[in-house]
Amino acid sequence: MESKSEFSDYIVYVDESGDHSLTSIDAGYPVFVLSFCVFRKNDYAERVTPAVRKHKFEVFGHDMVVLHEQEIRKKSGAFARLGKEAREQFMESLTSIIAAADFTLIAVVIDKRRLASKYVNPAHPYHLAMAFGLERIYRLLHEHEQDNRTTHIVCEARGSKEDAELELEFRRIRDGANYLNKRLPFELVIADKKTNSEGMQLADLTARPIGLSVLRPEQPNRAMAILESKFYLNGTGNKNGFGLKVFP
Repeated sequence: MESKSEFSDYIVYVDESGDHSLTSIDAGYPVFVLSFCVFRKNDYAERVTPAVRKHKFEVFGHDMVVLHEQEIRKKSGAFARLGKEAREQFMESLTSIIAAADFTLIAVVIDKRRLASKYVNPAHPYHLAMAFGLERIYRLLHEHEQDNRTTHIVCEARGSKEDAELELEFRRIRDGANYLNKRLPFELVIADKKTNSEGMQLADLTARPIGLSVLRPEQPNRAMAILESKFYLNGTGNKNGFGLKVFP
């Protein structure tokens, strides 16, 4: 039965990879990535969340561990005590969960070197990526006839100053400062970094592999191979410019 709620059937979780600084650019990772994971709420609540929690119970005995890509990669925090075999099993199961999870991926990759060299007054990478992402999410919602109801965009807190700036910029984009020149049906939710949200954790796990795929496309990227089928595509099946926006 179709929902009559004021809220849409979708929820969007957002996380980043890299930093937004244009003054000190890391030569090894000179990009800023914003990854938007768009879930249908029923799928998220009934299938995705239980699968992630069950996995945590099996590996750690509880579900309080937050899956941070950096900690997993660097074998720190809760992941430091996983032996080689346990770690491989953990990664294999996690990979299967992400592969099975039904969500649509919209990612924006900002090449900070090109941005800084091309523009005299370059836009803030995070705010720029947010604008590109929201425009594409609106198109996706329009296709599913969900553009007349409110969709919440959940972002991770980054600090009081940054959060205040983001809220201001978000409202500006939402209220009409966008490519579509119209008010977008979005509300921003800023979540604490320690929030144990499966959606936020999946967004976190997707961002860096996407950045690496743009930086070093020839390098093997197991995570990207799984994510490839989740990107938002245009009518001809192309993700470039739609599910994956690289700028400039």
